[in-house]
Amino acid sequence: MACLLLAACSGSTPESPAALWVPGPGTPWQWQLSGRLDLTVDVPVYDIDGFESTAEDVAALHERGVRVICYINAGAWEDFRPDADAFPGELRGEGNGWEGERWLDIRALDTLRPLMAARMDLCRDKGFDAVEPDLLDGYLNDTGFPLTAGDQLAYNRMIADLAHERGLSVGLKNDLPQIPELVDDFDFAVNEECAEFGECDRLTPFIEAGKAVFHAEYALAPEDYCAETTALGLSSMTKRLSLDAWRDPCP
Repeated sequence: MACLLLAACSGSTPESPAALWVPGPGTPWQWQLSGRLDLTVDVPVYDIDGFESTAEDVAALHERGVRVICYINAGAWEDFRPDADAFPGELRGEGNGWEGERWLDIRALDTLRPLMAARMDLCRDKGFDAVEPDLLDGYLNDTGFPLTAGDQLAYNRMIADLAHERGLSVGLKNDLPQIPELVDDFDFAVNEECAEFGECDRLTPFIEAGKAVFHAEYALAPEDYCAETTALGLSSMTKRLSLDAWRDPCP
């Protein structure tokens, strides 16, 4: 596999911040969070569920030279996770549209820090290279809490610090308005539907910093957006909303 990644070929160890993996713009990827895990897609980066995937899955991908991102939910409580009872009831807000999920009161940094640290430990201990913390934009939604942009910045930076302390790279999920303030804290971005909503140019700070933007569309076919997103440097593909193994990437 060609060495497309800024830190992947340095030979340095993950204990120091300088050794953190930083995927470069245009790096192809696979994103699968449901269904039987397909380990055979010929791409250099996989993004898979941190709880459902095993250390053996991660090791199998590493054997092919694939970097592996650990999906966790950082912004909402999930009643189906094994650590669900550890989240105090008063921190669980409105539903976010997904069954079994409710927004978290991210202002409670002292309470959420050890809970998120434990999830980061899970990712590290299974051998993942990076973390995709989902729902880092609660302040833009009806969460049931009076969250501010400042609350979100503080929480997102805490999440980034927790990942980096464990030698894990970390991606900023959506939260387009705060990209200029957070691009230096995160090692790549993960975006959904920027083409559908005409927002892909807002991700250029990551590209200009030499960091990948892993991008997925659901309602659009590749021919509807690939010319634009490829020119911008995004790593784009169409996925089903269920995020099973199927993918239709930009050529």
